[in-house]
Amino acid sequence: MLSAYQKQLVQNSFKKVAPIADDAAAIFYAKLFEYDPKLKALFKSDLRSQGKKLMMTLGIAVKGLDNLDELVPVLEQLARKHIDYGVSVDDYTPVGNALLYTLKTGLGDDFTPECRKAWVITFKAIADVMRTAAYPCFDPTTYKNVKYYHK
Repeated sequence: MLSAYQKQLVQNSFKKVAPIADDAAAIFYAKLFEYDPKLKALFKSDLRSQGKKLMMTLGIAVKGLDNLDELVPVLEQLARKHIDYGVSVDDYTPVGNALLYTLKTGLGDDFTPECRKAWVITFKAIADVMRTAAYPCFDPTTYKNVKYYHK
């Protein structure tokens, strides 16, 4: 569960990343494809425009931490769309780790251990909501990553 302080850490750190959104998106996709080169095949459109969508979606999710009742249905719908794109239950792991790497790179010293922990909790909660919506057999209490990457 994300505390009020952790939510504030996530929201404030994302505000610092927003001005470098294009660079952050480029870092994210480079690291994502390094972690799992097979994921590149899932992206049919220009990565620059995809990066803008990514940052916009992250912004919505981060702002939505203030109202989870509104955020959860948005995440569930997004998850179901991702099935059509070919996203598997295990693909969320390299995405989360690429996001952490991007934040670490983009925020530098501002990406403190407590900020990182707040983002880990946030991404896990988002991924659990999305996985549960998209994959009926998904159980966050028993799921084991088969794609484990971190830096």
